[in-house]
Amino acid sequence: MEFKDYYQILGVARDATAADIKKAYRKLARRYHPDVSKEADAAARMAEVNEANTVLSDPEKRAAYDALGREAPHRAGQDFRPPPNWDAGFEFTGTPGAEGMDAAQFSDFFEQLFGRAARAQRSRHAGPSAHDGSGRTSPQRGRDHHASIELDLRDAYLGAERTLTLRGARLDDSGHLVNEERQLQVNIPKGVREGQLIRLGGQGGPGLGGAPAGDLFLEVHFKPDARWRAEDRDVYQSVTLAPWEAELGGPVEVQTPGGATVEVTVPPRWKPGRKLRLKERGIPAATPGDLYLELHVALPPATNEAQQQAYRALAQAFPQFQPRKPSTQGA
Repeated sequence: MEFKDYYQILGVARDATAADIKKAYRKLARRYHPDVSKEADAAARMAEVNEANTVLSDPEKRAAYDALGREAPHRAGQDFRPPPNWDAGFEFTGTPGAEGMDAAQFSDFFEQLFGRAARAQRSRHAGPSAHDGSGRTSPQRGRDHHASIELDLRDAYLGAERTLTLRGARLDDSGHLVNEERQLQVNIPKGVREGQLIRLGGQGGPGLGGAPAGDLFLEVHFKPDARWRAEDRDVYQSVTLAPWEAELGGPVEVQTPGGATVEVTVPPRWKPGRKLRLKERGIPAATPGDLYLELHVALPPATNEAQQQAYRALAQAFPQFQPRKPSTQGA
C-alpha cells in the first residue's frame, strides 16, 4: 500500500488554513472534473483530489493524519503499513461500524486509516432542524463521537478504572487547525472483548436548544503483547518449556493474563503445535472463554565448559537422532 501525501496532492502547505484548502480543492476540481476536463487521467486525479480534501477539510481526520505523519514519516508513493492501533485516543464524530459509505471511491490507504471514521460520520445523528422558522434555535441532540482505546488484556479479566486522554481538533477564527485534548475517567467493565463498544452517555458533542449531548463510544482494542492474544473470548498464551520438560512432561507453573498462577501438567513427548486447553480461563463472561497454552521449546545456552560438556554428552546419548529428517520431528 502506497503512502498518500494529501498536502502534496492539493498543493498546499502543511499549515494551510481551511480557506487555503477550500480554494486549492476548487481549483483542482475545475481542472480535473471528468465532465469538463480533457486530460486522459482526469477521473483518477479527481478521485485523488476528493480523497485529499475529505481528510484535510475535516479537522479531526487532519489532526490524526498529521500525527501519523510525525510518528511514522513517509514520502508519497513509499510502501506503508499503519502501526497497530495507530489512531488510539483520537476522537471522531460519529458511531463506529456504521454503514453508508462507498468504499470504492477511496484508496486502500484511506480505507486503512479512515474508513471506519468516514462511515461513522455518514451515519451521525442529524437531529431536527436547528431553527423552527422564527429565528429561534430548536432542540437538537448533540452528535455522537467515537474513539479507539488500547487496553491491556488483563483489564478484560479484572476490570479497571482508567484515565483516558482523547485528542481532537477544531478550527480557530482564522481557519488554522488547533489540536485539543480532554481527559476522562472511564470504568472498564470486566469481560470486555476486542472491538466492543463502551458507551459513555452525554460525552459526545453538545446539544442545541437545551437538547441533550450526544454519546461517546469507545472501541476496545488490546495492546499487542508477545505473551498472549485474544480471539473473541478465547485467549492464546505462549508457554516456553525447557527441553527436559517438553520431552519428559510433568508439572509447570504458568501465570495467566488475569494474574493467577496455575499448575498444569505437560504431557510427555512434546510435538510442534501442541496446545493445552484450560477450560473457562479465558475472558470472563456468563460463558467464559478458554485459555489455550501454546507450548514452545527453548534451548539453554552453553556458556561454560560444564554446560558445553553436557551438550556433548547429550549428543552421545542420542547417536541415532537426525534432526534434519522430517520424519524425526516430534517423534
